[in-house]
Amino acid sequence: MDASAFASLDPCVHCGFCLPACPTYLATGDEADSPRGRIVLMRALERGEIEPLDTALTQHIDACLGCRGCEPACPSGVGYGQGLAAARALLTKARGIPAVVRAFLAVMKVPALWRMAFGAGTFVRSVGIAEEFAGPSRVGFTMGMLASTEPLERSAVARALPPVPREPSAAPERRPTVALFRGCIMDTVFRHVNEATKRTLEANGFRVLEVPGQACCGALHEHASDADGAAALARQNVKAFAGRADLIVTNSAGCGAVLKQYGHLLDSEDGAAFGARVRDVSELLAAAGPRPGAPVPLDVAYDAPCHLQHAQRVHAEPLAVLRSIPGLRLHLLPGNDRCCGAAGIYATLHPEMSRAVLDDKTATFTDAAVPPDVVATGNPGCHMQLGAGLRAVGRHTPVAHPVELLDLSYKRAGLY
Repeated sequence: MDASAFASLDPCVHCGFCLPACPTYLATGDEADSPRGRIVLMRALERGEIEPLDTALTQHIDACLGCRGCEPACPSGVGYGQGLAAARALLTKARGIPAVVRAFLAVMKVPALWRMAFGAGTFVRSVGIAEEFAGPSRVGFTMGMLASTEPLERSAVARALPPVPREPSAAPERRPTVALFRGCIMDTVFRHVNEATKRTLEANGFRVLEVPGQACCGALHEHASDADGAAALARQNVKAFAGRADLIVTNSAGCGAVLKQYGHLLDSEDGAAFGARVRDVSELLAAAGPRPGAPVPLDVAYDAPCHLQHAQRVHAEPLAVLRSIPGLRLHLLPGNDRCCGAAGIYATLHPEMSRAVLDDKTATFTDAAVPPDVVATGNPGCHMQLGAGLRAVGRHTPVAHPVELLDLSYKRAGLY
């Protein structure tokens, strides 16, 4: 048992400030589905007052999204995420990892397998099957997730933008060399985001290196309490990126959150040094300016990924990138900082709760005084969840990574 992790719950005074920040509590109204209620359960688990296989306990702990939205709302500085990880580790030790999750995690350890699986999804999207069958049903929702990954530049709103004079701005100053962490789903279904990341960084003076031998980040293994699996992938990445560049850049909030924690995950100096070099792409671009491009006159609603704003404490930088794009009208709708219900493979394991959380989010887009032309977010799971949710209610609003919008601006300006 990690006593120090449970100790992170000690500052809780049960004040209730966390309640309105918790998506599952808002969905159910059940105190046991709130951070405050779960802390009581976790403490009882730690003391042995509740058995790890107690069904009521597991129901409420499993239902937590792990979004950590309660942490910035807490005036006492409770480390809820650390306590949750410790509690889930105890539950996993007692009951094991479910077979379906073990199978999925096994696939993510073998690049040939996950490339095949994600490649199939990309094919279904490319031939139009996903868009055709997207809808509110379980199958339709899955199709909607795939359909939403279509590159922004192929969307109707992007194609309808008026032409502009191509007037490249002055060349930027030279900046550090960065190594691109390509990831798994980002290097298959979202490869266009990786390429946009590379182009926009190079346009801002960064030299971007490709690194062979890198693996999945291990985030899904870490979330499933498969510590050995996560550590094995982390060691492979630490070895692959050793001495390759000044910084390591990622465009996936979930990947970035675990990459920055390799020191804790591996309990090693090498892991800590690796984590200290990791930056979200928005951090690098915001620090660089970024370089101005051509106007992109669209209404864009930004939705903040939990693993970017809560786990990495990166919130202002994506907004700075979007605000740097001429003509872009940025909207921060109510609940933009609240979880969408994706949470890794949570949506697969707890579809009803996931959809209940998503419904509130989708309503903010459909009820907005100015309906967004594009929804922007910086995490693949959020991207697909939001896109599927919009399609489930009959909206085909494209979802895009912020770098896609900057990339579109740069292409229109003739920077490349």
